[in-house]
Amino acid sequence: MRTFVDDIAGHALRDPGRIAVTTPSGDVTYGELRARIEGLAVLLRARGAGPETVCAVAVERGVDAVAVPAAVLRAGAAFLGLDPEQPPARLAALARSGGAGLLVTTRAQAGRLGGLPVPGPPVLLDEPGAAGGRLGAEGAPGPAPVSERSLAYVSHTSGSTGEPSAVLVEHRGLDSYLRFVARDFGLGPDTVALQTAPLGYDASIRDTFAPLLAGGRLVVLPRSALLRPEEFGAAVRRYGVTALLSTTPSFLSFLAGQPGAGGLLAGVRLVVSSGESLRPFLAAGGRSLVRGVLVNQYGPTECTMTSTRHAVPDVPDTVADVVGTPIDGVLVRLLDAGMRPVADGAVGEVYIGGAGVARGYRGQPARTAERFVPDPLGPPGARLYRTGDLAVRGPDGLEFHGRGDRQVKIRGYRVDPAEVEGVLLAHPGVTGAVVTSDTDPQGRVFLVAHVTGDLAGVPDGALRAHLAAVLPPHLMPRRFARLEELPTTRGGKADRRALAQSGGRP
Repeated sequence: MRTFVDDIAGHALRDPGRIAVTTPSGDVTYGELRARIEGLAVLLRARGAGPETVCAVAVERGVDAVAVPAAVLRAGAAFLGLDPEQPPARLAALARSGGAGLLVTTRAQAGRLGGLPVPGPPVLLDEPGAAGGRLGAEGAPGPAPVSERSLAYVSHTSGSTGEPSAVLVEHRGLDSYLRFVARDFGLGPDTVALQTAPLGYDASIRDTFAPLLAGGRLVVLPRSALLRPEEFGAAVRRYGVTALLSTTPSFLSFLAGQPGAGGLLAGVRLVVSSGESLRPFLAAGGRSLVRGVLVNQYGPTECTMTSTRHAVPDVPDTVADVVGTPIDGVLVRLLDAGMRPVADGAVGEVYIGGAGVARGYRGQPARTAERFVPDPLGPPGARLYRTGDLAVRGPDGLEFHGRGDRQVKIRGYRVDPAEVEGVLLAHPGVTGAVVTSDTDPQGRVFLVAHVTGDLAGVPDGALRAHLAAVLPPHLMPRRFARLEELPTTRGGKADRRALAQSGGRP
């Protein structure tokens, strides 16, 4: 099959001098990027990389964070991205659960990691000859053929026991998805995309390779620069960024709370958000921050990143959490506990089928059988991924209704904390808000609001009065916890687990 790496090589052959990647060190053309990819692919194949080989990639942000995963695929193998900034013990767990058979890194990183559980010596990118020899050298093998069912990459989700679960994603899902993103979002040679997702997370695959597949330009900067509003805005202006393909609502809310927020995204024509509910951001009036197209995406790691999308109108619905319609090649079913379709307007559990459904969890047959189930309404052999998410089918597609572990019942009412978060974010002094639940000694569930912002002169009573103007009593938090900043996960999402465990206590 033709992979997205073939598309990148095609751009290089047609226009080798076009800029593909921009870093603080300079520009890299498509011709130079192709040479790096092809040379590394030769080296990797010589080191034994091939079909079903998982190559752990531990490199810093830069050109090799683009070239190495592409080279792994060019060699016919699969990649497992590792973020070198994570603790070595965490990286070891990811490499072990992902079944890494080869490590690709640099000499400095190899020393810092202290030896990951990967057999054999690592492939060191900064060794002499690491480019794999001259392109076109006599006897040099061409690109390794892959099929739709070949393993493309390994990603991770949190397991129920706290150990990471390795998700096996095939080429049919990855290539179909990246081509959809380029087509649906209108990416092309004039696209300048800023790579924002942390390395090692599947979102980074989207915002790294979708622009290059489309012949656009990718800007890769140190992550520290992306997290400082002034530097972020300066980078958007300096490089003429037109697209952000992997932002979280938490990050958008962070930007919205900064002085001069309206200028931080100046010139950006497309912002794609995913990973969390976008409704609190919209309810706080955040749509005006994004002057171009704002897309709300939904989908689990187990279904190749994204399953549905919704183009948010200029005047958005802030009552329903709309995640939209299925992307090409994906089907979504809303089923009841007996796996029967629910009526329109009724809440059902989201089951996802189609090309993006992963093989399952590596080394976890019981969990795979529990979550990847036969499609009772499809042809023989069709499978669905059981998400555990709840939704309603509305006029604009799916309306997300949270999860069983996010929604709570208070005094008989079903409460979605996102509703409270949205109203809190509309307060002029609040820059961040996450609402969790706790239980008192009498077993009564109550809400805790964790807030950030300039609130020194704002007592709890004023926050309650602000909420009471919009919300019924059962949505009123019992406790307000004031924080300097909200803790986040490595993926940039608000760390709700850490906040819930704190119970609002400092």
